[in-house]
Amino acid sequence: MTGCTLQDAFALLDQLPGATREDNGRYWRLGIGSRTFGYVWEPTRTIGLKQTIAEQLALVAERPETFEVQFTTAGFGWVVVHLEGVERDELAELTFEAWRLTAPAALVEERADRLPR
Repeated sequence: MTGCTLQDAFALLDQLPGATREDNGRYWRLGIGSRTFGYVWEPTRTIGLKQTIAEQLALVAERPETFEVQFTTAGFGWVVVHLEGVERDELAELTFEAWRLTAPAALVEERADRLPR
C-alpha cells in the first residue's frame, strides 16, 4: 500500500461542490459555508472526517492502525484517518461521505453518487 498524500486529500476536496478549506494555522478546516465536515493536520499527515457513528466504530475496529475515534457529536462519529494507511479510492469514499453528511440537500442531489477521483 502506498497510501495518500496531503495533496490527494486536497485534490479530492476540491472536486466537491461548495467545499472549502480554510487554513487555521495548526490545521485546515474543511467545510461548506459555516458547517464543518473535516480537518487536515499537515504535521501528522492525518485528516479528521465526519462519519456516522456506526461507520466510525466499524473503521476503528477493522483497522485501528489507520483509523482512530476523534469524537462524537450530534449523532455523528468523527474519525481520524492516517493518510499513509489508505489508498486514494478509499479516501475519496470517506471524504465524499463526510461532505454528503454536511452539504445542503440540493448539492447532494445534484452530485448524486459520483465520488471524487
